[in-house]
Amino acid sequence: MFTGIVTDMGEVLELEQRGDLRARIGTAYDVSRVDIGASISCEGVCLTVVALGTSPCNWFDVQISAESVSKTNLAEWKIGKRLNLERALKVGDELGGHIVSGHVDGVAEVVRIVPEGESVRVTFRAPETLAKFIASKGSVALNGTSLTVNEVDGCD
Repeated sequence: MFTGIVTDMGEVLELEQRGDLRARIGTAYDVSRVDIGASISCEGVCLTVVALGTSPCNWFDVQISAESVSKTNLAEWKIGKRLNLERALKVGDELGGHIVSGHVDGVAEVVRIVPEGESVRVTFRAPETLAKFIASKGSVALNGTSLTVNEVDGCD
């Protein structure tokens, strides 16, 4: 489980198709405190750490199944892409955002971004199969960032 509060900006260092897609992600996290098998939210997708290293920078590897690629925007990852990262919650951690599972059900399309004072209003179009589950004053996660839904409209 995650909160949707991004705690690091990682970078895609390597991508390799090995049956599943394998990605190496550079991070500012202290990888000596990350276990193999740990879950890290990468752009909102809960991925499992399969390898760790520190040269030339701190990094972790994840394997990404075809199912995860099909339900997310991970197919668009390229070397050098910056990623929103969040370590999994531990019992007793503060829940500063919303409860986010990291199990992505679909990809929304951003249709408008408008500054409003010190905030930004993002209008997006959700897949029809998921739109019925989005409630005003509820929450969604976009690329791993927890957002509160201000309003729901049947059209953009």
